[in-house]
Amino acid sequence: MNAPGAERRRSLHGEWTSRLGFILALAGSAVGLGNIWRFPYVAGQNGGGAFVLVYLVCVFAIGLPIMMSEVLIGRRGRRNPVRTMALLGEEEAGTRAWGLVGLLGVFTGFLILSFYSVIGGWTVAYIVEAASGAFVNAGADDVARIFSGIVSSPAVAGVWHTLFMILTIGVVVLGVEQGLERAVRVLVPALVALMLVLLGYSMTTGSFLQGVVFLFEPRFDELTGDSVLAALGQAFFTLSVGMGAVMTYGAYLPDHESIPRASIAVVIADTSIALLAGLVIFPIVFAHGLDPASGPGLVFQSLPLAFGQMPGGVIVATLFFLLLTFAAWTSAISILEPAVAFFMETWELTRAKAAVIVGTLIWLLGFVTVLSFGPWSDFRFWRGTWFDNIDHISNNLFLPIGGLAIVVFAGWVMARNSTADELDPEAGRGYRLWRISARYLAPVAVTLTLLSGLELF
Repeated sequence: MNAPGAERRRSLHGEWTSRLGFILALAGSAVGLGNIWRFPYVAGQNGGGAFVLVYLVCVFAIGLPIMMSEVLIGRRGRRNPVRTMALLGEEEAGTRAWGLVGLLGVFTGFLILSFYSVIGGWTVAYIVEAASGAFVNAGADDVARIFSGIVSSPAVAGVWHTLFMILTIGVVVLGVEQGLERAVRVLVPALVALMLVLLGYSMTTGSFLQGVVFLFEPRFDELTGDSVLAALGQAFFTLSVGMGAVMTYGAYLPDHESIPRASIAVVIADTSIALLAGLVIFPIVFAHGLDPASGPGLVFQSLPLAFGQMPGGVIVATLFFLLLTFAAWTSAISILEPAVAFFMETWELTRAKAAVIVGTLIWLLGFVTVLSFGPWSDFRFWRGTWFDNIDHISNNLFLPIGGLAIVVFAGWVMARNSTADELDPEAGRGYRLWRISARYLAPVAVTLTLLSGLELF
């Protein structure tokens, strides 16, 4: 089922025990800060309903085929992203140079986790602040002072960054079945349960209908070219494609499991969580007279103002930031795993040793981000601080390049028999739709995203 006459490869690191385990793991990877922190404020900045409609089209027409492409490559190669791309490149195109695509993905994940873990640390810190009642009757200056006290202090931010990385490394050390799968079987359902509890509260604010209208009523007069590109970019990045996580998780998927069915389930779960986040946040925003277009500070600075004024705000705020932490944690686990698999296979390390080494390197690099919000905040180059630059390079350049290379490899380089072997040609029309998107629609869309990131479009 690999190259003609080749024996089916087996994963070196174990497999998911069920389709549900894979779906929960990949959903946990996709459902992160991008859904609960980024999606609401991006939707708010781009007019709400019309943006959401374009986003949904992009997720299913473009994001889903790219995810299926990365999963099928991962399962066919059954190795870490670098070795998988090299092996399949040799089989399908006669060159191992495609391994550079896998290397780019691993490196991109390394960079992203170095700052993602810092923001993840903020979410853990906010659980403590919320539970202690710090937001009760707090004004804008009080909330700003709390945020600054966490973010601008290297000692405080460093402690929370360290704790978040320890939690992430701890899960990855335990392996696929005992670590990754066991963690997501607890964290993802807990995340959904917390979201539903908060949704129930949001429905009591008196502004729930206003939030629904804002999120789902298309106002096409507010939709601009930048809004369309923002929707395309959000659809692409929210699914965690392009950095090796999806490919690595695909390598652990049993042969008998359907890639299309599992991928569709993940996309539906990811999209549902993003929309639920909007339904939780926007009614609270409107009920307390906040601006839905307040940007990245919506979660960390605007919402605490609302939590501080509402009945039961301490409980609601604590649950919300617990939810945010779970989302960040499941994503961080998936981002760390590809680099750990790469170190294990390349240098024949045990999982524990590889996880500790890679995690420590990421943890150390993360302190540059910590300092860029504190003592080094005045040191600026190109697009701003270290964080501004590393965020832009990884998310706007490296991820689209990796995603484009992956979908081109699956759609154009791999033989039709190879992709059909993984995606079940008996699906007929479904396989043809995937192939059309993988060969034409998705590459064009990702190229537009890349040009936007290069500020050439």
